[in-house]
Amino acid sequence: MMNESVSSRKHLSLFGFFALTATMVMTVYEYPTFASSGISLVFYLVVAGLFWFLPVALCAAEMATIEGWDKGGVYTWAGKTLGEKWGFANIFFQWFQITVGFVTMIYFILGALSYVLDWDALNNDPMIRFIGVMVIFWGLTLSQFKGTKFTSTIAKYGFILGIAIPAIILFTLTMGFFLTGGVSDMDLSLSNMVPDFTQLNTVVVFVSFILAYAGIEASATHANEMTNVKRDYPIAIILLVLLAIGLNTIGGIAIGAVVPEESLGLSIGVVQGFEGLFAHFTDHAGWVVRIVAVFIAFGVCAEVSAWVVGPSWGMLEAGKDGLLPKKLAETNEYDVPVKFLIMQGIIVSIWAAVLTFGGSGANVSFFTAISLTVVIYLVGYIIFFISYLTVVLKFKELPRAFEIPGGTPVKLICAIAGLAISFVALGISFIPPAQLGGGDASTAYLTILIISFAITLCIPFFVYRRMRANKTSK
Repeated sequence: MMNESVSSRKHLSLFGFFALTATMVMTVYEYPTFASSGISLVFYLVVAGLFWFLPVALCAAEMATIEGWDKGGVYTWAGKTLGEKWGFANIFFQWFQITVGFVTMIYFILGALSYVLDWDALNNDPMIRFIGVMVIFWGLTLSQFKGTKFTSTIAKYGFILGIAIPAIILFTLTMGFFLTGGVSDMDLSLSNMVPDFTQLNTVVVFVSFILAYAGIEASATHANEMTNVKRDYPIAIILLVLLAIGLNTIGGIAIGAVVPEESLGLSIGVVQGFEGLFAHFTDHAGWVVRIVAVFIAFGVCAEVSAWVVGPSWGMLEAGKDGLLPKKLAETNEYDVPVKFLIMQGIIVSIWAAVLTFGGSGANVSFFTAISLTVVIYLVGYIIFFISYLTVVLKFKELPRAFEIPGGTPVKLICAIAGLAISFVALGISFIPPAQLGGGDASTAYLTILIISFAITLCIPFFVYRRMRANKTSK
């Protein structure tokens, strides 16, 4: 009976797992950020892909397939290895980063819509921009209260219309652009591929490349459902790393080739890229660009919709252990944690206000939102890698369906590489990007980032201490 139950779960093929993971980590709206770093985007994508993305995927798979560790994700992994407090901190950071990430995603939606509607204020006027974020986010949040049926529908069409079709059009136009003699605005000289590390403010953009790969550990919990995890998981992940590096490289070059760096808007850059590529072939494609912009905006709406409820489930696992107030952990008749989502919405609203009114321009807000998302997430990844190192050194005998090939030395190298990249990315995140031009913009970026990060870092430990103290007093 036990064998039947286990085998019934193993229904996920190599391609099925690959597709599931690809939809979680591949996005179109980060291409302008890649383009802002010039041809060195190739260097950043390769380094982040091989020395960070790959280690995260492999370490997560091994921990997820340890017997009894397949539920709860990082909350379980860190909790079992480092203690409950660190498990709660890890899942908190994984959840909390998306409350900032929502703002980044909706900034992109507003940028696309500002082009479609020919309404610059939607992207550049702080008050109108803030109202736009509120309308879109709260609209999508309220739509979740009657279950995730709506989410699954919008996700299906959002991926096709908002990610797959625009990506195919973008890559086709890019190939046509170069094959028909198009001249790139981006310097494509191989000599410029390696960034100038003496100019620290030019390498801070590396954090956006980390963000492009973040989230793959969430799919590792599905590894146990693969028909042949030992063979298929490494193949799927290696293919995904190569595809991600390739597609992100093409996407970044496509934008940089036709949009001069000085006029590149990070939240509207993809639309600018389509406009520039179409203009190479015809002067009458404005309506096509608008349709593509609507598709992309819809795709990002689908992504926001999927993330609204998704990360909350990990926090609810902690809630079952008494680490959240009972009211926040309650679900309605549709199994949706309404009060938790309302609290999440309030936090997103606060971030939207801080980032929109605290910055001195659209690019400042966008860069700050991206960096803040990354630094919060990176703290979670640092805990994640330390958890895996603990598994390697102290929990060798636990049975698991997948192990990183090569034994303990390779496992340690893999984890240490990921941990080192995480620390490097965390450190350089606090250097104002060269794209901000210094002055008030850089000051605003640094002030918001440091204060927000310091407060966020303390929250999970304060909550944990408070909840455990309340439980003890009872």
